[in-house]
Order: sequence, then C-alpha cells, then structure tokens
Amino acid sequence: MRSITLGDLAAHVKGDLNGPNDLLIHAAKIIRDVGPGEITFADRPRLAKQAEHCGASAVLTSSSFDPPKIPHIIVKDVATAFGLIVELFNPPSQHRFSGISVAAHISPTAQIGAGSTIGPGAVIGDHVVIGANSVIHGGAHIMAGSKVGDSTVIFPQVVLYEDTIVGDHVILHAGVVLGAYGFGYNTIDGRHTLTSQLGNVEVHDYVEIGANTTIDRGTYGPTVIGEGTKIDNMVMVGHNCRIGRHNLLCSQVGIAGSTTTGDYVVMAGQVGVRDHVTIGNAVQIGAQAGVAGDIEAGAHVVGTPARPERIAMSEVVALSRMPDMRKRVRVIERQLKAMADDGSDASDSNDGESGRSEGKPADCSANPESTSAA
Repeated sequence: MRSITLGDLAAHVKGDLNGPNDLLIHAAKIIRDVGPGEITFADRPRLAKQAEHCGASAVLTSSSFDPPKIPHIIVKDVATAFGLIVELFNPPSQHRFSGISVAAHISPTAQIGAGSTIGPGAVIGDHVVIGANSVIHGGAHIMAGSKVGDSTVIFPQVVLYEDTIVGDHVILHAGVVLGAYGFGYNTIDGRHTLTSQLGNVEVHDYVEIGANTTIDRGTYGPTVIGEGTKIDNMVMVGHNCRIGRHNLLCSQVGIAGSTTTGDYVVMAGQVGVRDHVTIGNAVQIGAQAGVAGDIEAGAHVVGTPARPERIAMSEVVALSRMPDMRKRVRVIERQLKAMADDGSDASDSNDGESGRSEGKPADCSANPESTSAA
C-alpha cells in the first residue's frame, strides 16, 4: 500500500495546506467510504460539515465556504484536484498485452504504426492504417480502408465499417459501431428500398464514445463528430449528422439524420432530436426533451416540444394549480347556475302578475274624476 504525505499531496495539486505536513495518507475515497489514513473531498458546505465526523484524516476543500475543522487542503477546483490525487493512489492499469498478437488477423496491406498494440482476435482489414502508439483490443474489427490516428484506444467488440476515419487520442469503448448503414429508405412499388450509403464516419481528435453507441455513415458524405466531443453509452447519431466540437451527449440521446449542432452543446439523458435540425453553439437541452425545430445559440430548453426553460417552468407551475382552479371554477359554475335559476323564478312570477292585470276589466267608477263629471 502506497503512502504519501499530506504536504506532497498539497504540492501535487498546488493547494494551500492547513495541517501537518508529514501526515501520511494511503488512499483517496468519497466521504461515504473514507476512513482513517485516507483523504476525501468537500466541494460544498454540507459536505464540509460531514467531513469533520466521517473518520477521514484529511479533506480537500474550497475557500468559498468555511473549511472543516480537520487537516485540509484548499484548492480552486475541488473535483479536478481530487481526481489528480485519486490517480496517484490508483494509477491507470497497464495493458495486459503489448505488441502485435499472433492471434490477431491483420491484412498484409494494412499499416501498423510504431508502438501500437493489436490484441488477440482483433481483425484489421485491407488497406487499414493504424497510427503510432494506439491500442486495438482483442475482438475489435476494423474494416477495409479505415484509418485510426495516434494514441487512440479501441476496446473489445468495437466495429469500424469501411472507410471510417478516427483521429488522434480517441477512446472508443466496447460495442461502439461506427459507419453502419443509415436508416434511409425509398418506397418503390410497395417495397422499402435502402437508399445509397456511400459516405462514411469521421471522428475527430480527443473524442470519447461510450459503450454500445452507434453512429451511422453518411448517405453521400461523412457523418462528423467534432473535436473533443464526449458521448455517453447507448447514444444514436443518425446519418449525415454533423456534431460540433466539445459537445456532451448523455446516455440514450437519439439524433435523427442530417442534424447539425454547434460547439459546446449539452444534451442530457434521453433527449430526442428530429431530422434536419440546426442547434446553435452552447445550447443546453434538458433530459427527455423533444427537439422538433432549430434552436438559437445559447438557449436553455426543456420539455416536449423543447422550449425555453423559463416558459416551460411557468407552464409546469400553472399545471400544478389546475386541480385547485377546477374546484374554484365548479364553485363559480354552481353560483352562476343558482343565480340563473333565481332569475328565472323571478321572471315567471312577474309574468304571472302581468297576466292577471291584463285580464281584469276596467272599473271607471273607481275614478273620482269620472264620478264628479257625471
């Protein structure tokens, strides 16, 4: 078990130490699991209070609130700093194989860059190019004409269809499929006929794609995933889409064909986007939203159909008041009905009096003037 002094940890994350420099720490854990000899983090006041009683020997925290009354390191970005400390105690596992496995199936026309590793059972097709220092795990299948850049990692059961292009420093997790035929059909004489699928998929540098995500090839040109974009597990990107740089697409997002997104777009879980939509830069789309039209840059939208968050929230508030409003409307309806019934009764009474007056014979003798005149 590796031990590191609290002073060395503070230096590693460029933080301000408040506690003994020589205190030994042998693990970094979240506050729920931490114990003696271990460090945790508190990035909000509530956690800072909990940290005082959780058993941790030290805590990584922020200057934006009162620190816990135990040894602590103050940093600007708690999450990033804690990640650096976790990596010190849990270095990334080394690849269990290196070089090119004799059990890999590699076309004689393929080119493998210096320092790259090809695992057992991997299939590398004709005229495939693999850059330097990349890792292709066993069971991955890279079909003819595809290109993979430098320092890219492709995990087991990934499939790259023909002519797929993957950039440098890309990570493709297990089950990713790039370049399958898009869902495009013409109905001819009562039969659905697949349209041309002559394009490919291009994944730019520093992209990470989660397990079992699928990205379809373009009809005639490429489907593009922009630099630095991160895609979660089980996401579907349709043919001809162009996803911008540094997008974040959470689990179960579905994007229909020919949609374009700007840079720094965020789509929360289960967002659905219809085809031929344009989404501007820095748009944020809430979970389970349904996007049916273009969205301007910088907008925050939620709901189905997706609309500005302020409008959607006011609708939610109004909807929550509906039961009470219905009760009040029913009371008003009863009051109006009672008023109408009372008015009808009064009208019937007046009609009866009028009828009796009209039917009574005139009594001239009752008129004093008539009597005196006689």
